[in-house]
Amino acid sequence: MLRRPTTRAVLCGLCGLVVLVLGLLFVGDHTASGIDEVTSSAVAAWPHGVLRALVSPTEPYVLLPALTLLAAWCLHRSRPWDASLVVLGPSVALAVNTWVLKPLFDRWKGDTLVYPSGHTVSLVATLTVVFLLAGARARAITAAAGAVLLAGVTIGMLGLGYHYVTDVVGGTFFAVFAVLVVCGLLTAAAGRSSRPGRGGRSSRGTR
Repeated sequence: MLRRPTTRAVLCGLCGLVVLVLGLLFVGDHTASGIDEVTSSAVAAWPHGVLRALVSPTEPYVLLPALTLLAAWCLHRSRPWDASLVVLGPSVALAVNTWVLKPLFDRWKGDTLVYPSGHTVSLVATLTVVFLLAGARARAITAAAGAVLLAGVTIGMLGLGYHYVTDVVGGTFFAVFAVLVVCGLLTAAAGRSSRPGRGGRSSRGTR
């Protein structure tokens, strides 16, 4: 997990601020902003099949097997707290986004609440978990691959009319925020459980 609480706190604050500011700018909206219209029109002519393929990394049939394998790998390596992050990070992010943020910001596209983008939250939360668990060398590869995936997903969702680009931005920052919060809570819990007298070990020493 991320071992620098200060860094984690700063990133959480910045990400949360972006989500809040964007949400307040578009709260209750039923129409696209200027940048939303420009970006959506730029990809509107892309072939439908290509757009569908670009969105596929956000689908449960892609993400759930990937998360299951990652959690199993963590357990195999005797890293139960990391396995907990794999399970809880994306789950908490998606649940809070769906049941709290979307109704709170009340932004609509047609008859659907769209801010922040749930597709984006699912993908970016998963990528953030992978980034946190990866080694130092693998993090650069994870970040680069994640940026490419996110760019493709953004094109796909805009072209299919699922979301505005500002929904994707909000979803990206919220996913990072949520996973970092879960990571921080699990790191604190892991630290408490490793202290004498915590968790499954007895506090009684050898006399």
